Amino acid sequence: MERGRAVLGPALTLIHTGGAPTRSVLTGALGVTRTTVGAITAELEALRLITVDARPAGGARGRPSHRLDVDPQGPVVLAAQLHTDGFTLALAGLGGRIGQPLDLPLRANDDPRGTLRTMAEEAARLIAASPRRCVGAGLAAPTPVTEPDRLAVISACLGWPTGTPIGALWEEELRAAGIELPPGVVPAVANDANLAALAEHRHGAGRDARHLLYVTSGHQGVGGALVVDGRLHTGSAGLALEIGQLTVDPDGLLCRCGRRGCLDVEAGPPALLAAYGLPAAAPLTEVDAILTGSRAGDRAAREAVEHVAVRLGRGIAAVVDVLNPDRVVLGAFHSALLAGAPELLPATVAARAHWGAYGPVPLSPAELPRPELAGAAELAWEPVLADPQLVAG
Repeated sequence: MERGRAVLGPALTLIHTGGAPTRSVLTGALGVTRTTVGAITAELEALRLITVDARPAGGARGRPSHRLDVDPQGPVVLAAQLHTDGFTLALAGLGGRIGQPLDLPLRANDDPRGTLRTMAEEAARLIAASPRRCVGAGLAAPTPVTEPDRLAVISACLGWPTGTPIGALWEEELRAAGIELPPGVVPAVANDANLAALAEHRHGAGRDARHLLYVTSGHQGVGGALVVDGRLHTGSAGLALEIGQLTVDPDGLLCRCGRRGCLDVEAGPPALLAAYGLPAAAPLTEVDAILTGSRAGDRAAREAVEHVAVRLGRGIAAVVDVLNPDRVVLGAFHSALLAGAPELLPATVAARAHWGAYGPVPLSPAELPRPELAGAAELAWEPVLADPQLVAG
């Protein structure tokens, strides 16, 4: 059974991501015997992580095989997402199954510890109200997070000092709120764009991609992330894929970094407002109105959408040249730009990318309704996916 225990994690990961719906598929994917897979699935079932259908269904060659699924009553993890003006919490099971999200505001002018304390206290109430055991906690933050010291950098959008120890504070406040995780499981925190990419790769539009580039935008700025062979590429210190500082228009808008035409200011919601002739600080509802107007045939709105789409395409092309991904997934705002310029955006990427003429990289809209929150859940599940026996007891 030593060989079986060594593949417990890979087996659970395959079931978690939908890659092994039956025992026969799992047997082929792991390259082990049917007897070994029987022992593996029995142990995962005993840990309340999966269920094994007692009634075999037809296999690929007509051979009956037991269906596998995640246990709907098994353990959960805490998924948390920090925004610039609030936070979201949810409990998440395996299989990318996110419970009802809880959206709450933050107190004005709160410091980092106060913010994370508020989140931890609300999380404790959420966990206490659930009959399912919590075995992990993940936080998606709107800032780059260094590895392995878990410091928040360039966190001006939160009003936090550069180098805030967000990982240590998150861990301390969860513990102070009475949230106990299994031995060896540490509450985790990472950049929200990175986590959204991980979630889309496992459960969304990036499924089955080998090299996945994810491009997203929040209220301000543009973020990127790369998943290679199922793993996030975060660089030597967790700060890779900060694509927002790419120059896409040398005569463009002034960026906070002091230069002009960075992707951060040329391809986010404020850029669309500016292209339409509105102040960058206009309500975000105006962004939706411009996108809607473009689809309805409003010329000024369409020109604004195309203006931003061209600059987004230039930025994506530059990253594609360096990384050579086989798929690009776009977050919500950029997916709307793709819908508004379905030919122009892909054509810009193909024309500007060095290898574009030899096979344009597919651009796909994100599929998950809350990819950052789903990514926080994936981060929280990582220790259990690596060693399912952590949930024993």
